[in-house]
Order: sequence, then C-alpha cells, then structure tokens
Amino acid sequence: AKTTMTKAHLSLMFREYCSLCQAMLLELESRPDRGEFQLDVIDVDEDPELEARYDELVPVLLAGDVELCHYHMDHAALDAYLASIR
Repeated sequence: AKTTMTKAHLSLMFREYCSLCQAMLLELESRPDRGEFQLDVIDVDEDPELEARYDELVPVLLAGDVELCHYHMDHAALDAYLASIR
C-alpha cells in the first residue's frame, strides 16, 4: 500500500516590487519537487505587524515558525527540511 505523504506547508514572506522576492518565488515554483509542498505567498506590506517583523529581511522562507532562508534561496535547507518530514 502506498503511504500518503504529508505536504510540507511553507510560507514566503514577499514584496511585490522586490526582485529578490520574485527570484525566490520563481525558484520555489520551478523546483522538481514542487508537488511536495504547499506554498503560501504572503505580502508583508499588507500587514503592518509582518512588515515590521520582516521589513529588511524579505524574502523569507518559513516552515511554520522556522526560517529556512532569507534573501536568497537555500535549496539545501529546503531539501533537508522536506527530507525530515517525509
């Protein structure tokens, strides 16, 4: 019997006009294992609390409250995280 895999739930703290954010989103969307995780893209400018918290850090990739990376995509960190929940 095939076991159903739990999809990882990731959040990307994002800004529309941020080129690093766009780059990280593109890298996430084009990963070959894209089907293994659910991705919420959250615009920090729509929430003053998030804007205050992540202002200079975006893009930030989170798994729950755990920061996997910011500024630049860290595929190794995401790979390790996905492997840990398989």
